[in-house]
Amino acid sequence: MSQHTAYLASKPRYEVLDGLRGVASLMVVAFHLFETYSQGPRFQIINHGYLAVDFFFVLSGFVVGYAYDDRWGRMSLGDFFKRRLVRLHPMVIMGTLIGALLFYLGQCEAFPLVAQTPWWLMLLLMLLGCTMLPAPEAWDIRGWGETNSLNGPTWSLLYEYIANILYALFVRHFSKWVLALFVIGTAFLTVDLSLNLDVFGLLAGQRDANAYTVIGGWSLTPAQIYIGFTRLLYPFFMGLLLSRLNKLIRTRRGGFWWCSALIVVMLALPRLGGEESMWMNGAYEAFCILVMFPLVVLMGAGSSLKGKRSVAVCTFLGEISYPLYITHYPLVYMHIAWAGQHPDAPLSTVICFSVSVFIFAILIAYASLKLYDLPVREWLKRHWLMK
Repeated sequence: MSQHTAYLASKPRYEVLDGLRGVASLMVVAFHLFETYSQGPRFQIINHGYLAVDFFFVLSGFVVGYAYDDRWGRMSLGDFFKRRLVRLHPMVIMGTLIGALLFYLGQCEAFPLVAQTPWWLMLLLMLLGCTMLPAPEAWDIRGWGETNSLNGPTWSLLYEYIANILYALFVRHFSKWVLALFVIGTAFLTVDLSLNLDVFGLLAGQRDANAYTVIGGWSLTPAQIYIGFTRLLYPFFMGLLLSRLNKLIRTRRGGFWWCSALIVVMLALPRLGGEESMWMNGAYEAFCILVMFPLVVLMGAGSSLKGKRSVAVCTFLGEISYPLYITHYPLVYMHIAWAGQHPDAPLSTVICFSVSVFIFAILIAYASLKLYDLPVREWLKRHWLMK
């Protein structure tokens, strides 16, 4: 191994942050399963589970800054992009392949286009999804307008890629002060979206039940693109700024468990405000994104793991976090289809089936990690990164 490669491979991980990513991923799966039976966003159990995406972006910005900010003298742009592709893209492909394998098992009224989609078109969209290129709404084969009809959550990975490109080409050159000003500017976008101010006139008539939330980002419409960039820019680059400031919140003991409890509570909190006070929910989401998520990241990064149980839990959650997030949604499509086909199923059956899907999602994530992701990344490191 060359000195260059050894240097790039030597940095220790923030294990608590990895574990917190796993906690948020579990909450996302639970949120999507409960969503199947919800009467609408205001009645959703684990109501703010979608905010996990914004938390992921804060984590990503912090970790990217920590991992790469001081390496640019020894690393080219090509090296950086290769390393990010090796880390992220194998599971993007796996999630899309699982979505293609299960696509026709999701036929139901909720997905009106599935039954009308020929196999060859589905395979073409699978190939497109494996490249991470977004599909326009006219190419939708499910009926939800997603940029990847086979695996909806890849929309957030598309924005993750965009953030990495912005960082490598431009933002890494920013001083702390310039970065701070940039983050303040993007914070306004978060307030504009969450409080439904619509200063730029992009959200009018596009929000409906999602007004006073940050829900959205998965389609190629002006409103959805604006939502996607808004959800990306402040969290990711705030995380980057936090890594550069390096003012961590030190906790003596139990930092992982306290941070996990905060994440669970913030994501599970019911919708705030009624018809006349919807702004309260928007204010809450802005507070979580602008203040609480950065604080949790600082607490997590400043915490150390003590005890075999904490280490084991954190390690497991960290390992499955990304595979779970990127592979679970094809199972959710099937879960939605099953619920639509069995509207009179007793509660016990609903609970049993939903819990089974939840456990199966974890098993698929773990199997994908051990049997596919880790071996593929190791092969790519040896034959591509170290070549």
